[in-house]
Amino acid sequence: MVTDDDAGRASMDAQGEEITVEQAAEDFAAELARWREVRGMSKRALAQAMGFDPSYVSHVESGRHRPTEEFARLADEALNAGKAIWRRWCDYEQAKTREVRAKRPPTAPPPRRPEQPYATGSALVVEHDAACLKYDGRSYRLTMCRLLRNTGNEPVTRYLIRISVDRYPGDPERSNTHYRAHPLTWDELALTATCRGEAMRWQAKHDRDAFKEVWLLFDNEHGRFPLYPGESVWIEYAYTVGDDKWGNWFQRAVRLPTEQLEVQLIFPAALDPVVWGTETSMTAEASPLRTPPVRSDDAGLRQFTWITTTPALHARYRLEWRFRARPEPESDQGSSGD
Repeated sequence: MVTDDDAGRASMDAQGEEITVEQAAEDFAAELARWREVRGMSKRALAQAMGFDPSYVSHVESGRHRPTEEFARLADEALNAGKAIWRRWCDYEQAKTREVRAKRPPTAPPPRRPEQPYATGSALVVEHDAACLKYDGRSYRLTMCRLLRNTGNEPVTRYLIRISVDRYPGDPERSNTHYRAHPLTWDELALTATCRGEAMRWQAKHDRDAFKEVWLLFDNEHGRFPLYPGESVWIEYAYTVGDDKWGNWFQRAVRLPTEQLEVQLIFPAALDPVVWGTETSMTAEASPLRTPPVRSDDAGLRQFTWITTTPALHARYRLEWRFRARPEPESDQGSSGD
């Protein structure tokens, strides 16, 4: 999935006195990156829309530069974020004010080092990326299978995944309000992950109302099973989201070099589903998928399969659907997968 929230705002307010300037700045950067990806904009495209240098946007997202009021306002407008980015900036300003009141040293905190996502010297390649999204009439269960190859020179001990939804992508204020009242919870997600026949531990990196970032760890209580240089291994993870939060679209974003990408959508045939899709890249606007999803019907289920080879890095592929036997009261519902 892939979208954002005004998320965490309610819980953040409750814990406001405990949030440090560093954490507030990190939250702002995550919110900015999330909305940029939801809108399918590159850092360069966002910078042009805001009138900033592309390197500045990159530095804000990486934590090397702190956000300014002007930057937050223009970013929220350019990304149509429904004040979600602006509110994160307000949280950041409040954290700075609390720090001054506490008479902490006035020196600026050291710039946050860009986080190495996997391991120094690692270079992950996705040999095969297969997503299977199954809808039972009430909830969606996404199962992701990835064949990862470590082409670097250091072991990989963790893998970052994202879970993000946007029920009303054309109305961010409405989405923000919806997820504040109905946040995604870990209990409902029921996230599971396996590798080499072993359960993988996981750790939350960001926990927002409609956006989660999670580290899948190559270990469990019984031992460690890192991905060593030259090795390939399948990992599988799965989670559930109700249709009141997911909606009628699914997006795949190519963040690592990928050799083959596959998506399967499975619906009750009685709903008479139809599916279509678009693709975007760093340099091109949305256009129809170059090949159509292939439909098959069996045992009361209708399956749509779409496959592409060697997709471009940073490309996004979005599949949408509607149920002709069950008209939707809202036409702008949605969610995205990652």
